[in-house]
Formats: sequence, structure tokens, C-alpha cells
Amino acid sequence: MNHSTKHNGHANPQHILLVEDEQDLAKLILLNLTALNYQVCHATTLKQAMQIIEHKKLDLILMDRMLPDGDGIILCQQLRQAQKEVPIMLLTAKDSEADIVLGLEAGADDYLVKPFSVLELRARVKAHLRRGQVQHDHQQQLDFHGVSINASTREVLAFNNALELTAREFDLLLYLAQHPQQVFSRLQLLEAVWGYNYSGYEHTVNSHINRLRNKLSRCSEHDLVKTVWGVGYKFSPPEAHAH
Repeated sequence: MNHSTKHNGHANPQHILLVEDEQDLAKLILLNLTALNYQVCHATTLKQAMQIIEHKKLDLILMDRMLPDGDGIILCQQLRQAQKEVPIMLLTAKDSEADIVLGLEAGADDYLVKPFSVLELRARVKAHLRRGQVQHDHQQQLDFHGVSINASTREVLAFNNALELTAREFDLLLYLAQHPQQVFSRLQLLEAVWGYNYSGYEHTVNSHINRLRNKLSRCSEHDLVKTVWGVGYKFSPPEAHAH
């Protein structure tokens, strides 16, 4: 099945791809998302999903993990390797910590554990799409010793290396860098960067911090994003430690 719902309302509808093979759940999600005036394409396999992704500009992908032709995580990895920045939210019945972290480390921006409430789904989708439209009211360019972050072009230069970040990784780095040396808890970062703060979803922040650190560590030995044990994380610019 591969159909796109009709859109009524806004001049520029936001496009969502739902990849879900469970028909009853798919119908429920489609019903709720079209009620919010989003344009939704529906795929039931990884193959169908890839065809839609190749031909359509998407604002969000909602993806089940267990699909007839494989694991949604595979598609996640392929999209990130191809430098596609579209936000991905996994819909997963696998609620063990290891499964969740696996999905996030593969490049997913977020996850929702089944069974979930329709109200939570709607709130989370709205939060993701709103984040995509946020205009940052801080200065457009942040410059530190060896690190430059441009909020308008969404480019990061770290010690003469251009960093390839996903949209959410960039938002996270930008937010931390806008408040150097300030410590934020995981819930505060969920609220600021993902637009919600449901307790229990702190894995999302942990995995993004890990991915961000891995990318930064390839350019610099300086630990730009520090863990403050028992509290959270902070951005520690290099000049703060220059002697």
C-alpha cells in the first residue's frame, strides 16, 4: 500500500512518511495526522519507503522497526550514510534499553514505544515539525577558539574540519554552545531541543550526545561537550582552558 492523503488548508503542507505494516495502527495514525492537516504518505515495507524517500521531500519519517522486508534501523543507517537530514522517529514495540539505544545510534532522532497514546503521538509529531521551523533568535554565528557554528547555514567548522551533523545533532550543539559552561539536565535538553520532556526518554539525549562527541573527537582532542556527573551536560569551549 502506498498512498498519499489529500491535504486541506495550508499553502505549504508538511510532508510525513509513515512506514508501518500493521494496518489497524497505520489507519489510526493516518487519521490523526491528516486531522492535523499534514500530508502523509504510507509505506508498508522498506522498499516502498525508499522509493517514496527518493522522490519526495519529507519533513518527518515515522518508522516501525519490524517490517516484512527487514528492520527499520537499516533504513535509518542508509539515510544517515547518504547525509539525508530528515528527522526520523522510530515506532517500536521493542522497549528494552539495548534496542532503543541501537535505534538512536543508527541515526534515529527519537522513538516512541508501542503501545502509545494518540495524544502523545500527535504532541511529539507537532514538536518535531515545529523544531524544523524554529528561527533561532540568538546571533547567527557563534565563534570559539577553533570552533565556528553558523545558525543560518547550519554549518559547523571544528578545527578546519566541516562536521556532518544530523538536524537534531546540530540543534543540540547549537543550544549548548549558546550557553557555554551552563549545565543542562537531560530533561531540560529534551524540552529545548526536541520540544517535549516526557520522563523516560532520556536515552534520546544520551545517544545524541554520544554521536556528537564521536564526530567532534575526530577533529579535536579537546572535550567540547562535557558530562557533569549526576546533573547533565555542558558545552566547554577551548579558550576556557587555554593557558
